[in-house]
Amino acid sequence: MSSTQKTGAGLLLLLVTYAIFGPMLQNGDATAQDLNHILTSPNSEFWLGTDHFGRNMWIRLADALQLSLMMAALCVLTSAVIGVTAGVLAATGGRWLDRGLDALVTMILALPGLVLVLIFAAIVPGSFWMLYVAISLIQWIEYFRVSRAITQRLTRSPEVQSSKLMGFGQWYIFRRHYWPAIAPQLFTIAAFGAANAILMMASLGFVYVGIQPPLAELGLMIVEHFPYYSDAPWLLAQPLLLLALVVLACHLMGRGRTQ
Repeated sequence: MSSTQKTGAGLLLLLVTYAIFGPMLQNGDATAQDLNHILTSPNSEFWLGTDHFGRNMWIRLADALQLSLMMAALCVLTSAVIGVTAGVLAATGGRWLDRGLDALVTMILALPGLVLVLIFAAIVPGSFWMLYVAISLIQWIEYFRVSRAITQRLTRSPEVQSSKLMGFGQWYIFRRHYWPAIAPQLFTIAAFGAANAILMMASLGFVYVGIQPPLAELGLMIVEHFPYYSDAPWLLAQPLLLLALVVLACHLMGRGRTQ
C-alpha cells in the first residue's frame, strides 16, 4: 500500500468513525428544531454551531455523511457485481450475447450520466433508493468494460484452454483464471466510483430533486446554507469541507492503487 493510499484510507476511516459515532457524543436529533438557538456559532454546547432552524450541525453533518457513505457503498457493490458478471458473460457467452450487452451499454451511454440520473430522480423526488438505482445503472458500465476486456484476452490463453480440456466448469475457470486478473483492477474503479456516487447525490441536492428536507444531505445543506454565508460563513463551509474531504479520501485511495 502506497503512502498516498494510506493517507486516503486513514482519512476515510476518520470520516467513517465520525459518521457512525459522532451522533453518540451529543444528545439530540438531526431534524429537531430549536428556534432559540438559530445560527449559533460553534461553542461548548453546539460544537459545530446550529443552522437557520436551530438544528445541531454536529449531528446533521454526521447524518449527512452516513447517507453519502451508504450511497457510495451500495452503488459500488451493486455496480461491481452487475458489471463483472455481465463482462464475463459477454466475453464467454457467444457473439450474440456480447453484441446484445454491447448495444445495451451504447444505449445507456447515449445520454450523459448525470442527465440519466436526473430523469430517474425526477420520477420519485427525494427517494434514496431511486437515486441508488439510477447511479448504479450508470456505474456498472466501467466494471463491464474492464471485465470484458480482461476476460476476452484470457479466454485465448493456454491456461484457460488447458482447464477447459481437463473438463473444469465455468465457475472454476472464473475463480482460477478470470477473477485473479480482474480483481486488482476493480479497486481503482471502486474508489473513483464511490466519489462519483457521492458527488452525483450532492449535485441532485443542488437542484432540489435529490434527498428532501428535513433529511440531512451534503448537497442540499450547501444550498440551504448559502443565503446565510455572510451572517454565518462557517455554516456554509462545513458541508463543503466535509464533501471535499470524503471525495479526496476516495481519490487518494484510487490514485494510490495505480502508482
